[in-house]
Amino acid sequence: MAGKRRRVNGEITNYERPDGTWAGQYWVDTPRGSERKTIYGKTEEQVRKKLAKAIAERDVGVHFDARGMFVGDYLDYWMESYVKANVKPRTLENYEYIVRMHLRPALGKVKLDKLRPVHLQNLYTTKLASGLSPRTVGLMHTIVKAALKRAVRWEFVYRNVADSAEPPKVPKKAVNVLTLPQVRIFLRTAQGERLEALYVAALTAGLREGELLGLRWRDVNLEHGTLEVRQQLIRTREGRFFDTTKSGRGRDILMLPVTILALKGHLQRQREERASRGDLWQDYDLVFPTTIGTPMDVSDLTYRSFRPLLERAGLPRIRFHDLRHTYATLMLRVNAHPRTVQDILGHAEIGITMDTYTHPSLDSQREPARRLDELLRDRR
Repeated sequence: MAGKRRRVNGEITNYERPDGTWAGQYWVDTPRGSERKTIYGKTEEQVRKKLAKAIAERDVGVHFDARGMFVGDYLDYWMESYVKANVKPRTLENYEYIVRMHLRPALGKVKLDKLRPVHLQNLYTTKLASGLSPRTVGLMHTIVKAALKRAVRWEFVYRNVADSAEPPKVPKKAVNVLTLPQVRIFLRTAQGERLEALYVAALTAGLREGELLGLRWRDVNLEHGTLEVRQQLIRTREGRFFDTTKSGRGRDILMLPVTILALKGHLQRQREERASRGDLWQDYDLVFPTTIGTPMDVSDLTYRSFRPLLERAGLPRIRFHDLRHTYATLMLRVNAHPRTVQDILGHAEIGITMDTYTHPSLDSQREPARRLDELLRDRR
């Protein structure tokens, strides 16, 4: 027959079981709400010690519930309860892919509170040896670190073991920019093209590809020479749709006269195109839609317009995004303040502008080199 239950502190209950062993129960907060947990032992004293340890761990962040949770289950919970509501769709797709293809298979059966830095280090080493790029493995580290940071905040674990793991060093991605003569060749070749104004805007306002394809006429003020970047067109597995800008904030840009002129001509041609399409035209108010007014697919822009244009111009194959690099480089070359360029590009930090979108050249070295040469020659 079971012994009497003994309640301690109003939350802990010890009792003897029919077989003579002892059990103790206490409460913990879990993702599903408060739950009662049970610990077993041969004697009451043994149960008392186990309970004291479990409650101490609970109070510093290692919940009993978390000790029974596997990394794979936690990643699923984290993705569903936090990531989906806090990242952009394309980022979510990347996270889902990394978790499904790499993290869950390798770490899914490890208990969350037993995860150690060596697990992560071995994962990174194995993935690099399999041929994955340092950039992809670095993304795994970023995702694991973010997931465990949230686990610490939720008090599932008491520390982020990813802080002690070393991801591979990711080489800085090489970017290509057009020289000023190449820019002139490119724009001359684009004259008369249906999307001429799009290329002019890319090289004179620094908009991203998705921002150009999401630009609406209501956001363009040709009279005052300004445009507002408020949305972008993105593509995911679910299809194409409009979303906020990458930074989540809009920005205003002062257009160059050449940009205004190009857009005025583009508007007139679009009106004629719209009239010729009649009922086929679908009005999304887009500045750069398809020939029937619908959102243009990024791949169509790249393969049907941009790359053929580069070939006709006799220019090297670059990415469309490199037009944005080119714009930033040219702006800084004409001594635009870095903060101004940062605002136009919509960067959260000026370091991104300086490190990613500016590229040293021999031309930029000539004047400082000349001055240093004069200084060294002057030995009077």
